[in-house]
This record gives sequence, C-alpha cells and structure tokens, in this order.
Amino acid sequence: MTTRATDPDKATEARTIDPRSNDRLAASLFAEVLIADQLSRNLISKALPKGMQISHFSVLNLLAHVNEERTPAQLAEAFHITRGAMTNTLSRLEWAGHVHIRPDWDDARRKFVSISTAGRAARDAAIAAFMPLIAGVVRDIGAERVRGALPVLRELRLRLEADPPRPAD
Repeated sequence: MTTRATDPDKATEARTIDPRSNDRLAASLFAEVLIADQLSRNLISKALPKGMQISHFSVLNLLAHVNEERTPAQLAEAFHITRGAMTNTLSRLEWAGHVHIRPDWDDARRKFVSISTAGRAARDAAIAAFMPLIAGVVRDIGAERVRGALPVLRELRLRLEADPPRPAD
C-alpha cells in the first residue's frame, strides 16, 4: 500500500539529497574531468609540431580566434596564469617567430602581442595534426552524446571561472 506524503517534513525530506551522495558525485565528476584533461593533453601534445607545447598552441589559438592584439596581462588573465608564466611563453613564441610583440606607443610600460603569419601557420599545422584524433574520439562516442555533454561541461567551466568554489559552512 502506498500513501502520499502529506506531512510537509516528510515531503521536504524526500526532496533532500544525501550530502554524502552529492560529495561522491562531485568527486566522480572531477576525477573524470581531471583524467580526461590529462589524457587529452597527452594526445594533443604528441600530435603538436616539434618544439610546440600546449601552452604555446593555446596562446596562438586564442590570438588567431580573436584576431586582434592583446596585452601580456590580458593573455595571462585569459589563461588564469601569472604574468611571469605568460611572459615566459610569449618569449618562446617570439623567439620561434610565432608572435609579434610591440610597445604601446601611448604607454611605454605596456606591450601588445599579435600572432604572426608563421604563428598562424604553426597553429593551423597543429590543428591539422590533432584534429583527426579528437574527431575520432567524438565519432566513437557519438555526436549526439557529445552535444548533450557540452552544456554541463560549459556550465562547469563558467562556474569555476566566475567564482571558484569555497567549502560549505
């Protein structure tokens, strides 16, 4: 015999999620994201042109996508890294001829970074090298399933980007 929950406390209790279950779900989600990140970085790293690192590709890809100059500080903020780490990456990219770094004519303390023709070609070569690999993963999983996962992954990224989580009180 089934009865409807007319007691408000029992109705609320039925809707309450066990915090331990939520913790296990969160741990599983982040474990999968971290492992997928490591494996995808490994896959892409192996396909990148000799001497190119994922950090180099990421900067070139962003500059190619926005198609306008950025300051080193803007790039550091976009990648959530220190200015020093970005300066190191930009120095390597400049040495390779993949970016142009010019002074800000209005403020000598600032610089602007843009992608060079060689940088665009290197970025395009990198994409051509690893795209078949990642497209194969999507094909094997199924395009519809991947499309279904994207909103959750995007929401996760946006929440982590906007406001890093804090422990519950």
